[in-house]
Amino acid sequence: MDKILKELLEVEEKSTQERFLVLHNDDVNTVDHVIESLIKICKHHPTQAEQCTIIAHYQGKCEVKKGNFSDLKRMKDLMIQNKLSATID
Repeated sequence: MDKILKELLEVEEKSTQERFLVLHNDDVNTVDHVIESLIKICKHHPTQAEQCTIIAHYQGKCEVKKGNFSDLKRMKDLMIQNKLSATID
């Protein structure tokens, strides 16, 4: 298989594969700011946002959203703009 075609197929597979947006705990943001950000960015219900915030606080991280890479990338970028620590796994 052509090397370029193989690379394109790998990129497409990564973008359609289910991934997780992960919120990481930090010592900077307030609980209220994290909850409000999850509600606004991830469209969480307030209770869900509170639970994710608590999990991230005590366990160091929490998977806050599941989806394809391109959708999660937009959310991750917004979270980072809001000064939150987030990754996609």
